[in-house]
Amino acid sequence: MNVRDCMTTEVHLCAPGDSAREAAAAMRAADTGSIPVGENDRLVGMVTDRDLALRVLADGLDPSTPVADVMSPEIFYCFEDDSVEEVASQMAELQVRRMPVVNREKRLVGIVSLGDLAQGSAPAGQKALSGVTDRSDGVRH
Repeated sequence: MNVRDCMTTEVHLCAPGDSAREAAAAMRAADTGSIPVGENDRLVGMVTDRDLALRVLADGLDPSTPVADVMSPEIFYCFEDDSVEEVASQMAELQVRRMPVVNREKRLVGIVSLGDLAQGSAPAGQKALSGVTDRSDGVRH
């Protein structure tokens, strides 16, 4: 089974110039802990609820701070035609709960979560779950 068979295709994005408040509102609306950051049809980062807590709130920054100032620019992603088992192993190794999915032209086509993997392939999902702590969503801090 490939990632495209179990990924979520409805992905909410924010732009680097969006405010931290807008990113938080987008996460709330999407009921997720992370949002990919895109610019000029390219994925340029991820912003997580952890980024907002540690890089905005804890540092006393204004909620109007641009996402570009607080996002994690290191992006872990997978390809839509990667196997579920391969991606589950990668997510466990990287200790991430969500990973953007791109096509071979590196255009964002979805996002895959541990839950998606667990539903798509029980052994792969369990492997990924066993290696992930509650650290991040698609980024490493």
